[in-house]
Amino acid sequence: MGIAAKTRHLGRYAELGRLLVKYGRSDLVREMGLDHDPELQAGTRDGRGAEAGGDEVQEAKELARDLEALGPTYVKLGQLLSTRMDLLPPAYTEALTRLQDDVEPISCEEVERVFEEEIGVDPGTAFETFDRVPLASASLSQVHRARLRSGRDVVVKVQRPGIRDRIRDDMEALGELAHFLDGHTEVGRRFGFAELLGEFDRTLRDELDFRREAANLVRLAEIVRPYPLLVVPQPVPDMSAGRVLTMDYIAGRKVTDLRPLGRMDLDGCALAQQLFQAYLDQILVEGFFHADPHPGNVSLTPDGRLALLDLGMVARVSPELQDSLVKLLIAVSGGRGEQAARVAIEMGKELEHFDPEAFTRGASDLVVRNHNLGMSEIDSGTLVMQLSRLSAECGLRLPPELSLLAKALLNLDQVSRTLDPSFEPSAAIQSHATSIMESRMKPTRERLFSAALETREMLEELPGRVNKIMDTVARGELKLKVDAFDEAQLIRGLHKLGNRVTMGLVLAALIIGAAMLMQVETESRLFGYPALAIVSFLLASLGAVALLWTIVVGDRRTEGNARRR
Repeated sequence: MGIAAKTRHLGRYAELGRLLVKYGRSDLVREMGLDHDPELQAGTRDGRGAEAGGDEVQEAKELARDLEALGPTYVKLGQLLSTRMDLLPPAYTEALTRLQDDVEPISCEEVERVFEEEIGVDPGTAFETFDRVPLASASLSQVHRARLRSGRDVVVKVQRPGIRDRIRDDMEALGELAHFLDGHTEVGRRFGFAELLGEFDRTLRDELDFRREAANLVRLAEIVRPYPLLVVPQPVPDMSAGRVLTMDYIAGRKVTDLRPLGRMDLDGCALAQQLFQAYLDQILVEGFFHADPHPGNVSLTPDGRLALLDLGMVARVSPELQDSLVKLLIAVSGGRGEQAARVAIEMGKELEHFDPEAFTRGASDLVVRNHNLGMSEIDSGTLVMQLSRLSAECGLRLPPELSLLAKALLNLDQVSRTLDPSFEPSAAIQSHATSIMESRMKPTRERLFSAALETREMLEELPGRVNKIMDTVARGELKLKVDAFDEAQLIRGLHKLGNRVTMGLVLAALIIGAAMLMQVETESRLFGYPALAIVSFLLASLGAVALLWTIVVGDRRTEGNARRR
């Protein structure tokens, strides 16, 4: 097959092989345009596969169940793929979004062993109380409630024993398969599975290091500090390590559990506004945002605030991409389709089959059509998601951060409208755009340092560059290369112009000479006039007709050729 098989990976190769055989001829493969790849299809023709006219939604749910059965690595991979609307059909991204991460809990003895290995003491010594029954049990970790000896209520998140080794082995097997597909199949060269898997590997490694999640909690708390209705649990540094995270316990309930009667006791409008504005600040100002704000990670506290939980998955946005995202969101929320298309083209990478006219036309129609529905009916996340899918269809590869942004906005739309059914995401973007632009225009310390370093570099190198230019001028070796026009075409045009001017001058001389010869008395007459004068007039007339014919017919032919090109 071409994959350097390792003995310990044979079971994983078998699992992946069964998955490829099962879905190799499915609706998923057809909708992604992979069913024409002979290399990918070679191993699937004998499999049972899904029938061509099968139920796509049911098949998508079945794929989600199969990934759950394969273990935590594949669950996390499915969750990442649920954000890639440019790769998967809608039914599959929707099914993968609902992937469940609940598994059987591990024993309290194992939890205590991991805690003692990381912190150096057992939970009975570290805490006043430690609940042996877990609050939640996921594929990567397990959460227990506890109380510090200071009386502070906390939750303790402990990583499952051996999970890192299992994920490492899974990633090695997936990496070998991805490199094989990239090197031997057309679909691999088109989508770049190794690059996609590399992005997933970095995300998963960050999620497995609880010290990063603790740092994320601290940073997010700083970002939402201006919003009093938002709260982020803070870590306990002395009780946290690579595989253990101890943080504040915040009582609350899921936002989706809120009923109409429950909303009457809340200021839903203010909650939705602050939540949405805080996320815009994270994405467009700070370049750091909670990438998975689904309803389960946004909790409503008893005192009427919103708690932002589970910061294992975050995304970072570069300053250059931030500027583009600001322009894109403002264009989308304002219903300016062509501007949104231009910004998206600048952000993305044009593939060989990219059709800019089709993309601009489709994006304009998409944005304007949604804008005409009215502010209250627009889902900003859905719109960005549809724009990502359109770009993939037209051959434009947008940055992966845009998919995470679309997913985050989609979840925010859902949470915000649960809190306030009349909430208008596009109106919130437009109203907050002014403060965002002011923040983007303020010179930060990092930008000032960068500008100062670039200025210093320019001043240091300027004398040397000027000396080189002056030496080149003094030696007469300065050359100016201009590629703004076709030199050969210009020369041909000048030749035609010169020929026509010369012919016109000759014809004018013949007419003037014939007129002067009319005054000369001679015995040689033609039509009662001097013969030489009449011959000169006739030659001038024929030359004038030929010149006019050349001008009319030649110019029309040249114009037609240019129009065809």
